[in-house]
Amino acid sequence: MKFNNPRGLSFIFSLSIVAFFTLIYSLFALLNKNPFNIAAILTINVLLFIFSYLLLKNILEKLIFEKIKVIYKIIQSLKLTRIEKKALRSKLGEDMINQVSRDVMDWAEDQKAEIEQLRKAEAYRREFLANVSHEIKTPISNIQGYISTLVSGGIEDQNINRDFLLKTEKNIDRLIELVDDLDIISRFESGEVQMVKSRFDISALTKEVFEFLEDSAKAANIKFIFGGDENNPVWVYADRDRIRQVLVNLVDNSVKYGRKDGRTKVSFYDMDENYLIEVSDNGIGIEEQHIPRLFERFYRADKHRSRSEGGTGLGLAIVKHIIEAHEQTVNVRSSPKIGSTFSFTLKKG
Repeated sequence: MKFNNPRGLSFIFSLSIVAFFTLIYSLFALLNKNPFNIAAILTINVLLFIFSYLLLKNILEKLIFEKIKVIYKIIQSLKLTRIEKKALRSKLGEDMINQVSRDVMDWAEDQKAEIEQLRKAEAYRREFLANVSHEIKTPISNIQGYISTLVSGGIEDQNINRDFLLKTEKNIDRLIELVDDLDIISRFESGEVQMVKSRFDISALTKEVFEFLEDSAKAANIKFIFGGDENNPVWVYADRDRIRQVLVNLVDNSVKYGRKDGRTKVSFYDMDENYLIEVSDNGIGIEEQHIPRLFERFYRADKHRSRSEGGTGLGLAIVKHIIEAHEQTVNVRSSPKIGSTFSFTLKKG
């Protein structure tokens, strides 16, 4: 018999009424001083009490055991499929303990999702530490090899001493660049970097970046192109130095991954309250599976080529942090062997 069974409830209620009226009758018999009736009624009362107590105790124990067992099974059902969980829920009633059961199930699912997020974060942390270790270890190993050669007598050889010192200096510069980029990202993530915004002409800034990267573009035989009239000012309100850093990273990447006799184009589009700035090229492009992770720290779509071209692997991560610090967005679209387009928005000045 279950506590939530209507027949069971009716039986207990009827039993309680019988016991109540029997008690009234025994009191009435006591007042009339009828010893036989008193003895009989008291005996019936005692028996009814014992029977009711045992019956109620059994029903309550069964009720509690069944409901706790249901909750326990729900907690254990975290590995069930969504359909199986739905079927389990459909079997539950609408009483308070069943509501607790559903709350436990919801809590358990939330915890499972949180645990999954923590697992992903842990995997990302391990990958990040492995990448940092690799990026630092490579130049340190190179420096160690060059210096060991010089100490072992190479310093006396005019044919190699200057060359090895220059290579050592280059690897030291790479380490400094890596540490500086990591420091920038760390300060962005901790909220320490404050944007110093002002009104400036981003068209003029683009021309400045083109001049800065002119030598590397000529070496790769890549042509810089304005998407509009380069003499027409495009006024934006942003941190000029940080946006220069964004343009340098994006244009430099387009040169590194461009094709010979290719081009890099910077265009500006009026988007009501903002300007959309696009940096496009007709280079090697990026495969679709890499695009969602391009702005992650140290992520490289082509690991071997990226390291041979230099850079810390943090440029796009810095770009994302800078644009988001301006409360704007940055996006990319790309196709292999066709080219890539990086775009970001800035508030009009």
